[in-house]
Amino acid sequence: MATPSDSIDTKLSWRRYADGDHEWKALTQKIFVQDTTYKCPTYVHKTPPCQGSCPSGEDIRGWLAVVRQQELPPAGVAWQEYAFRRSTDANPFPSMMGRVCPAPCQDGCNRNEVEDFVGINSVEQFIGDTAIANGYGFVAGPDTGKRVAIVGGGPAGLAAAYQLRRKGHACTVFEANSGLGGMFKFGIPGYRVPRDKLDAEIQRIIDMGVEVKLNTRVGTDVTVESLEQDYDAVLWALGCQAGRGLPVPGWAGTPNCVSGVAFLKAFNEGRMKVTTDKVVCVGGGDTSIDVVSVSRRLGHIKTIRPNDLPETVVHDGYVAHDSAVTAAAEGAEVTLTSLFTRDKMMAAEHEVHDALYEGVTILDGVMPLEVIKGDDGRATGLRVADCTMADGRPTKVEGTERVLPADLIVSAIGQGGDLTGLEALDNGRGLINADKFYQIPDRPGHFVAGDIIRPHLLTTAIGQASVAADSIDAYVRHAEHKRRPKVDVHHFSVLEKMQEANLAPDAFDAKAGDQRGTSDGNWAIHNYEDRSGAEVIAHEELFLGHFKFHARNLRKEEVPSAEEVLGHFKERVIGLTEAEAKDEAKRCMSCGMCFECDNCVIFCPQTAVYRVDKKERTTGRYVATDYAKCIGCHICADVCPTGYIKMGLGE
Repeated sequence: MATPSDSIDTKLSWRRYADGDHEWKALTQKIFVQDTTYKCPTYVHKTPPCQGSCPSGEDIRGWLAVVRQQELPPAGVAWQEYAFRRSTDANPFPSMMGRVCPAPCQDGCNRNEVEDFVGINSVEQFIGDTAIANGYGFVAGPDTGKRVAIVGGGPAGLAAAYQLRRKGHACTVFEANSGLGGMFKFGIPGYRVPRDKLDAEIQRIIDMGVEVKLNTRVGTDVTVESLEQDYDAVLWALGCQAGRGLPVPGWAGTPNCVSGVAFLKAFNEGRMKVTTDKVVCVGGGDTSIDVVSVSRRLGHIKTIRPNDLPETVVHDGYVAHDSAVTAAAEGAEVTLTSLFTRDKMMAAEHEVHDALYEGVTILDGVMPLEVIKGDDGRATGLRVADCTMADGRPTKVEGTERVLPADLIVSAIGQGGDLTGLEALDNGRGLINADKFYQIPDRPGHFVAGDIIRPHLLTTAIGQASVAADSIDAYVRHAEHKRRPKVDVHHFSVLEKMQEANLAPDAFDAKAGDQRGTSDGNWAIHNYEDRSGAEVIAHEELFLGHFKFHARNLRKEEVPSAEEVLGHFKERVIGLTEAEAKDEAKRCMSCGMCFECDNCVIFCPQTAVYRVDKKERTTGRYVATDYAKCIGCHICADVCPTGYIKMGLGE
């Protein structure tokens, strides 16, 4: 869990051992100490917890090392572009995800054990915005002659198109809406996702040679059979843009009861420009926060024609408010209810804080009971009660019932897929089943990624798209699926790094005889072990005493107050400067990978650990050991801040 900023102790006194600790507590440690005379250091690469927590599997440690200037780019490549290339190996939307991702990577960051997590998403936003400003693009791979149909132009579909074009496969994206972007464009307000930045990141993918067919719904406009005939594989990335209604009496058929997804789509398409006097939203996740924040910004007008009621605009995709109505807009009274207490709400904590500051009333620990309707059949209020949660189910607290007045009730309690015309794919829950390779079971050539499997985070959809692209690549090449690693992320490869630096090992000469037990040959990366596919490194393996207090570089925010929020649609988050991004990246502890601090070289009493010759140095090959001098004292492992050195050689 992230460390609260107001409780950080700036006078750090971390110690590996307390006074009086002179005996090993565990039998395995006692055995280890007794055997140190023959154990020498091995350099072991593991996955850092930030990357292990990232559903996209980004090489976070890697691109932070580039931004901090510790890992240098290839000759002729600017570090800004190199950081962009490393970041987008897994995720082609750094500018967007740096803004809206709830950043599970930061909760997993080992720096929380020192003072506070690294601001990973703030550095990612800097990388993405810099790439757009500098016009960095993507390059497609050599043409393979294979064609893939991608149904859905949201985050999953676009990320899959990007990965497939890198592999050289032709892609056609079929999108039912009038524009690409999916939930990026139609589900998140522009003040959180600036449209110029979003459009730039989408266009960069299209420029790789992706064909796009808008306003085309597969299942009605195009048949599944035609896709199977014309393409070598089909990826279903439909997303979930059908909202769920409240499961309470009075909801069904009531005109001014709408879903959060439909509400936001009407706003993001520019059709809904005002809302109502009293808005009640039921939810607790990020979608509900967007609904109430938008409602406060739009406000309401006192006199509105029946055909211009907000629910009419939401329900009818062709109706739009006249821009003139916004001139008379007044503030709306907006309430958000959540089954869960505030500390357990799914929405990001800072988003909840911002909503409160903007004048939203939040009632937590409250359950909806019934929609109250007037004589005209429209909702006039929502009956609610306090509740307790047990096993995920709410129980009403007797005597707490009351009615919340409402002119518009919005349900943001989840969403599902719309599989009209695609009923054969429906698993019975409005979703599509997937196996571990993101294939649709019993449908060869059909793959799936994103919310249509199970609604989750944008970064989850992007990560699934990457795995699905690998599976599609194997399928169209008639190759066997590679076994997915236990820690399934975009791993750093020291071999690829050495190849990039023209330091790749020589080809192995099988005729040279038995060469086991020697380090003279340059046909292998000696005394290096890659466990990143199997292990995530915990903070207990690091030497935390190495790290001094280093305050986080916080992004500035322009959050309007309750009095200022009406009509405020400027972006709230102000990105880091280059100097701030570099400084923030320096806070990364490089868990599981050498970051060239020289501790092992300085503290080795036998001068056995030494720096690799400058001409042969790369990330992961900064130090080596002269095993003729090493006595197995394990001091180098004790003082290694990143846990990269293990006393394993000799076992």
